[in-house]
This record gives sequence, structure tokens and C-alpha cells, in this order.
Amino acid sequence: MLFFTVASEACENREIYFAGGCFWGVEEYFSRIKGVVDTSAGYANGSGENPTYQEVCTGRTGHAETVRVRYDPQTISLRALASQFFKIIDPVSVNRKGNDVGSQYRTGIYYTDQADKAVLNATMAEVQKTYDKPLAVELEPLKNFFPAEEYHQKYLKKHPNGYCHINFDSLWDLPSTMSAKALDPTRYRRPDDATLRRTLSREAYEVTQDAGTERAFSGAFWNTTEAGIYVDVVTGEPLFSSTDKFASGCGWPSFTKPIDAAVVTEHRDESHGMVRTELRSRVGRSHLGHVFDDGPSDKGGLRYCINSAALRFIALEDMDKEGYGDLKHLVK
Repeated sequence: MLFFTVASEACENREIYFAGGCFWGVEEYFSRIKGVVDTSAGYANGSGENPTYQEVCTGRTGHAETVRVRYDPQTISLRALASQFFKIIDPVSVNRKGNDVGSQYRTGIYYTDQADKAVLNATMAEVQKTYDKPLAVELEPLKNFFPAEEYHQKYLKKHPNGYCHINFDSLWDLPSTMSAKALDPTRYRRPDDATLRRTLSREAYEVTQDAGTERAFSGAFWNTTEAGIYVDVVTGEPLFSSTDKFASGCGWPSFTKPIDAAVVTEHRDESHGMVRTELRSRVGRSHLGHVFDDGPSDKGGLRYCINSAALRFIALEDMDKEGYGDLKHLVK
């Protein structure tokens, strides 16, 4: 049996394993919950060691695409995590999740501590009350778990618009998740063009509305290190955290990822004789910059290269009064 733990954290953090169809979406979902300290996509409860994705897809190894969730029980309980799991699956569907069909996409909860079984049984009993058919969710001890290939790890953080069968709306049921109220898109509105021309600086208008680019090393935030968040200068929608900012040396603010995959949209850009991936804000549709694949490899390998003129900075000590207090855990 293969388990992967960190000795210094063994007395604090616990682990549970969820199989809920394609592990890309399942991993991203649980990674957004406050109290979850680490997630990993892999293959569980099958035969043989270290299977490849291609081998698992044949269905012959018996492994299920599974996500290991390590969490702080002082912040989030096993009961809460299991309850959220049932909100992203069809618990009576057999070997099918979304467009994915096969035994590798079956649903299951696999535990490493026998004491967890009672909590999970109780959760499943509550869920069963809402269905006429018996639940098709395995509840078993973890027999084995093998991390999937690096390509699959944190997939939706690397590819925010990648395939995902998960609906993230149920994260709103947990007030301490990354999907805090400050990330609710209905809170923000894009002003009309006349208002934008009046309220934005000339450079901010050219960058956000005409897809302009400020000169390298000229922006206000290219080398800042202060703790806080960066929001869309047009709407105020939160986009990036100082925690994910790094010194790339390119002359523009650089981040390894946005605060949430949904707040930044990607678009093909063929201007200036190049093919690049343009970034725009979700609500304001503001041009922000581009994303490149030369970022820190240990942080997903992406570099979100952003114009300072497209951003407004909210310092950590001002986040409460500015209405972003429920995102402070992303900065501390």
C-alpha cells in the first residue's frame, strides 16, 4: 500500500481520497476549499503498480481516477468535505460522469483511517434519503494510490479553460472557500465607454479598451512586493494575489496564476505577427496582457504577464474596508 505523507505535518493534517470522474475538475474543486492544504490527481484501488494514464483508460487495471485531498481538520471537517463531494457527482450513476464513461470514472471514497468510516457512512446515509436508487459510490479503505503523470497535476490551474465536468457553484455553500463573495461576478459592472473615458487614465484606457501595452519597466506594479490583491481597474473584480506574484525580470507584473480560474478569460491573439494567448477580465472584458509557458515550473509553469495600467492594488490592511475581506486568506 502506498501512502504519501509529510512527517512534520502528520499530527496536524489528514487525508481522504475522492473518485468522482475526470480528476481534473475534482482536484480543482477541492483545491478551492479553505482548509485543503494539498491535492494530487492519481489512480487508486486497482491492480498493479504505477499504471500509466493509457493503461488505466483501458479499464483493465481496475484503477479509478482519484484525487488525494490533504486537509486541516481544524479548518474543514471530513463531514463537510464529503458533503461537498456529493454535490459534484451523480451518486447513482454507474461508471459514468459527464462525457466520461468507464470503470475508471466510477465514484468512490477511499479512507486511510478506520475511524473515518463512521463519518462517511453517516454522510452517505443522509444522501441516500434523497434517492430512490441505491448509491453507486464505493466506500472502501484505500488499497493503493499512484500519482498521475505531471501533465494531469493541477491541470485546470495550468489550463483554466480546459475540459471540466464539474459545476463549481456549490462552493458557495462553504463561506470559507476561495469562491468567496468577493468573487461573485454579479457584484461587478462594466461602465459605459463615456464613463471609462472620464474615469480612467489615458494609458489605462488604451491598455484595457484598445489592447495596448505599456512600456516595460514603466508600470506602477512591475516590481512591487507588498501584500494584497490586484483588481481590474475597470470593475474592481479581484484578479491576482501578491502571493502568486514573482520577479520574472520581464518588466511587467508577473503572476503564476489568477485568484480563481474563472476571473480571467483566454483568447487567441494573432496580432504583431505572433500567435499568443491574450488575457481579459471576466466581467469588464478588459485587456490585461498575455500568458506564457515560461513561468516557475514548481508553480505550474505559467507566467501571467499583466499590464500595471489594467490593475488597481488593494493592500492587505485595506481589504476589509474595500470589501475584499473574505479574500484575505489568499494573501496571508
